[in-house]
Amino acid sequence: MASVQESIEVAVPVSTAYNQWTQFESFPVFMTGVESVEQIDETSLQFRTDISGVRREYGAQILEQSPDRKIAWVSTDKPRNAGTVTFEALDAGRTRVVVELEWEPEGLVEKTGSALGADHRQVSADLGRFKDFIESRGVETGEWRSSVDQGEVDDYPGGAGIQEPR
Repeated sequence: MASVQESIEVAVPVSTAYNQWTQFESFPVFMTGVESVEQIDETSLQFRTDISGVRREYGAQILEQSPDRKIAWVSTDKPRNAGTVTFEALDAGRTRVVVELEWEPEGLVEKTGSALGADHRQVSADLGRFKDFIESRGVETGEWRSSVDQGEVDDYPGGAGIQEPR
C-alpha cells in the first residue's frame, strides 16, 4: 500500500472548510484527475477518475464523519483506497486541513508514479487548489452537517442533512 499525508492552512473558519469538503460533487473543481463524483446517498459515492491516462470508476463509503473535525472513507471496490481528512481550527478565521490517503497502486504507471512521489505532488497541488477555491469564495457552496459513525448516519443536533447549495 502507498500512503500520502499532506496538509495546508486555509484562511477560512473551520466550519467553512469542512462544509465545502462535504460537497463531494464539487471535487472536480479543485482535484485534477477527478472527472466526477456522484453522491448516491448520505454515505455512498461514485468516483470517476483519469490520472495520468489511467481511467477508473469506483465506489466509496463514508465510514466516519464528524462536523468540523473529520471525514473518513474506504473504497468499496478496486482500486483499493482509504483516507481521512481532518480539520483543525487554528483561530477564528484559519483552518489546517490534513489529508491522509492509503491506496494500492496497480500497474506499472501507478507503481512508478507512486515511487517517484507523484501521488504526494498530486495531493499537495489539489490542496493548493482547494485553498484558492475556498478563499476566493469565502463561503462554502453547500453543507452537510450530519455525523456518520461506522457507516451509519446520526443526525447532527444543530440541524442535519444536506443543505441547499449557495
